[in-house]
Amino acid sequence: MKIGDSKPLGPAAPLSSRERARARSGDPSAGRHVSDSASIMGIPEAELTPRVRDALMQLMGEVAELRREMSAMHERLRESEELADRDPLIPVLNRRAFVRELSRVIASGRRYGEAAGLVYFDLDNFKGVNDAHGHAAGDAALQHLANLVLANVRETDILGRLGGDELGLILARADEETAKTKAASLAALVSREPFRHGGTEIPLSISVGAVAFTGEDEPDDALARADRAMYEAKRKDG
Repeated sequence: MKIGDSKPLGPAAPLSSRERARARSGDPSAGRHVSDSASIMGIPEAELTPRVRDALMQLMGEVAELRREMSAMHERLRESEELADRDPLIPVLNRRAFVRELSRVIASGRRYGEAAGLVYFDLDNFKGVNDAHGHAAGDAALQHLANLVLANVRETDILGRLGGDELGLILARADEETAKTKAASLAALVSREPFRHGGTEIPLSISVGAVAFTGEDEPDDALARADRAMYEAKRKDG
């Protein structure tokens, strides 16, 4: 019976001789024609009164709008997650996200037996920069440092701010010698690359410590070892 109609349905119209011949020949367009004519959204065409068609069109429009809203919501959630992982001052991960990535790399090392490098560094005399040139200069110095490092590491390497002027760098698939070599090259780069703020050139340098870690390490232990290596280097240079 039709929706909203109490009269019984009449027999379906028979196929023409041409349509029967196309169907027997295996013509796919014939099958699509028959199928499309037989139903729309599972409802036989004979039952699609103007009211039903209008209701279906409205329903399809509402479904499309819901899909657009869901897509926009997922995009907003993705952006919110990215913002939650970023440091508010410089374009790197915050400490929470960095430790999470360190845990992920350790788990990967445990599974595949690969070592990775960890570099821990901070700006020398950062307090002096703030005192002499203002906190805006200190913020700009951190941004300068982050941009230098990001421009000179691989896309697979991970940079994060661990607190204040301290940064950490995870070097994927690197042994300790490789990590130490990279740390030394970054220190040399920062020393020779001029940093200017407010028309004044401000010399910068960093102290670095580098270690390798494997799947047997814990994130806090790896960070502590790299931190000790950095302070040992600072003590020797000081």
